[in-house]
Amino acid sequence: MKSIWQQILRYLYIGKKDTTSPNTTSVKLMHGMNRISILVFLLALIVFAIKMIFFRHHH
Repeated sequence: MKSIWQQILRYLYIGKKDTTSPNTTSVKLMHGMNRISILVFLLALIVFAIKMIFFRHHH
């Protein structure tokens, strides 16, 4: 489980880079796509939380 969090931090340029991983164009593109998907997911969570906090309907 720890390695999953380390990988996410590496995708977001927060964790240190793994020097043993290959540095090819395909790997760079994969990391870029993963980075975008993580950021979009976090944005969706923030929007959902804002909607739940500020736009609650009282029945």
